Amino acid sequence: MDLDKVLEEFYQDITNIGDSESLSKVRIKYLGNKGIVKELLKKIGEIDPSQRKEFGSKVNQLKERIEEEIKKKQYEIDSLEIEGKLKSEWVDITLTRVYDTIPSKHPVNIVKEELCNIFLEMGFSIVDGPEIELESYNFDRLNIPPNHPARAEHDSFYLDVKGMIDRYLLRTQTSPVQIRTMEKFEPPVAVVAPGRCFRRDTVDARHSHTFHQIEGLYVDEDVKFSDLKGIMLVFAQKMFGPKTKIRLRTDYFPFTEPSAELAVTCPGCGGSGCNVCSYSGWLEIAGCGMVHPQVFKNAGYDPNQVKGFAFGMGIERIAMVKYNITDIRLFYENDVRFLKMLNS
Repeated sequence: MDLDKVLEEFYQDITNIGDSESLSKVRIKYLGNKGIVKELLKKIGEIDPSQRKEFGSKVNQLKERIEEEIKKKQYEIDSLEIEGKLKSEWVDITLTRVYDTIPSKHPVNIVKEELCNIFLEMGFSIVDGPEIELESYNFDRLNIPPNHPARAEHDSFYLDVKGMIDRYLLRTQTSPVQIRTMEKFEPPVAVVAPGRCFRRDTVDARHSHTFHQIEGLYVDEDVKFSDLKGIMLVFAQKMFGPKTKIRLRTDYFPFTEPSAELAVTCPGCGGSGCNVCSYSGWLEIAGCGMVHPQVFKNAGYDPNQVKGFAFGMGIERIAMVKYNITDIRLFYENDVRFLKMLNS
């Protein structure tokens, strides 16, 4: 077979090709397992021994030439395809975007903003603290004893920092912001601190390893439990409606004494009882109490000179009560339908 004719035929086949599929067919025709070049190599055994070396060398040169030309052609086709795609998908970024749907706020952010606005109206300021916290601030200075279950490795996310006596961890609550605020400011202090918290909880309908809390603290010379009750009532009525009632029942927290559990009348049934509130008429939403004297001492305040109260609640919990959501996992699944439903 005339090798020059093979090369000439190849150039005729490849010249007008303009897409990758056609080029692939040419590649198979000449370089495939049953292609022309393969057939030429098989004929070496039929050629005179004195000419085999020269013929084999020419066939290999032909093969390399074809491979090189196919590679060049593929580059040309790819370049044209990219150029065409860029032209067809070109967007004028200076044009005003017309949205098919109005972007929606996440319910956790909606509730967090609403909570902050309620307490801002009552004279509180918003403060923040680090999410990576020292163990002393997260536990010790809040009067949480060394043997408390919350301090165990299986309940908290500790960071492995060698040589640290006071270990770092992902904060399990926003309460450390209380200590940092009292260290920084002299009384009177009235602050709320929203933020993310982290615990080694198994994810289910009511628990998540990452969640949001809002912490409140009010300290002055003559603060009473009745002040706490009044603030909680105003908050509940602004958040859930003017007819909302509250219930305070005795509870225990290491950093407050006395401590109480705050419940509100179920927004779904108004307190008459339904499946949401397990027919009790009440929904627990927060913990609160008078700041423990030891916590004041740990923050540098004199408990004989000042009094105060603190409260804390889960933002997801408030959102679940407000919007009648039964599964906390819905907040983190990025389902646009869920956001649209709550924003409609």
